Amino acid sequence: MDIKISETKIDALETLDGKECGIEFTLKKMGGKWKPMILWFLAKNGTKRYGEIRRFIPDVTNKMLSQQLKELASDKLIKRKDYKTIPPKVEYSLTREGKTLIPILDLMCAWGYERDK
Repeated sequence: MDIKISETKIDALETLDGKECGIEFTLKKMGGKWKPMILWFLAKNGTKRYGEIRRFIPDVTNKMLSQQLKELASDKLIKRKDYKTIPPKVEYSLTREGKTLIPILDLMCAWGYERDK
């Protein structure tokens, strides 16, 4: 899992203050208890329906999952495809922008896995 950042960018990152570094912006878009789990699940499993995401995260309420999915779609990190059928069929997948978070999600997963023993 290699994240490539040029040395010029690394030098520039070291001089930034808290607001400039981008962590706050990143957390606003993908932070919280459920968004990283949703993003990671879609990154590893591809396009999924609401019920499949709900089964992967059984502790999330329907209201919270719906809200988190709407926010991720609004931030263009996931795509919501509504087939306009009865019964309803809606699928979720990562957008190109959402896929840029995969290295971060993989690092979060590995960090937690190594320490949660």
